[in-house]
Amino acid sequence: MWKTWFEEFPHFPLPHQLAFLIDNPIRRRLLADPVRIIDSLALTGSERVLELGPGSGFFSLEIARRLPDGQLTLFDIQPEMLDKARPKLDRAGYRNVSFHSGDASRGLPFPDSSFDVAYLAAVLGEVSDRPACIGSLARVLKPGGLLVFFEQFPDPDRMSVQKLRELAEADRFGFLDADSTWWRDIVRFRRLPDP
Repeated sequence: MWKTWFEEFPHFPLPHQLAFLIDNPIRRRLLADPVRIIDSLALTGSERVLELGPGSGFFSLEIARRLPDGQLTLFDIQPEMLDKARPKLDRAGYRNVSFHSGDASRGLPFPDSSFDVAYLAAVLGEVSDRPACIGSLARVLKPGGLLVFFEQFPDPDRMSVQKLRELAEADRFGFLDADSTWWRDIVRFRRLPDP
């Protein structure tokens, strides 16, 4: 019964007015340490990274810190969330960040093969057209690029590893690995070469 209810429940992004829930220090300490989670991106410092649905920038600071010679692009459906992330990154002195707003279900406004890495933290479950979003990610990631999902309890839109695999493997992504516990999953895929 609960599974059916959650599957049929309309999926919406967390309203920007509730961004304080994302930035909660308890979440950082106990549930989602950005340093450890961003380790999964295996950044060397010069990549172009797309963070889809960054919200108020909870992970963005750690990503930007690891890109001294790279570029971080934030893309969120809510411009107000980007308005919350921008001052955090500015205060930290990160100038290698760009901000874009739009609906990932309707395509991403970036050229083909623009990014080395794409990162989505508790986002895909809120996207209305998930296959279209995955298709856009496949288009903007370079062949060989890394696609990383972070999913966490108690997010009602949490995507299972199996569901992420079904979506990504159907559209030019090969499964690499999943680091899973009962409260969170870090799932990584590699963008396959075009046929």
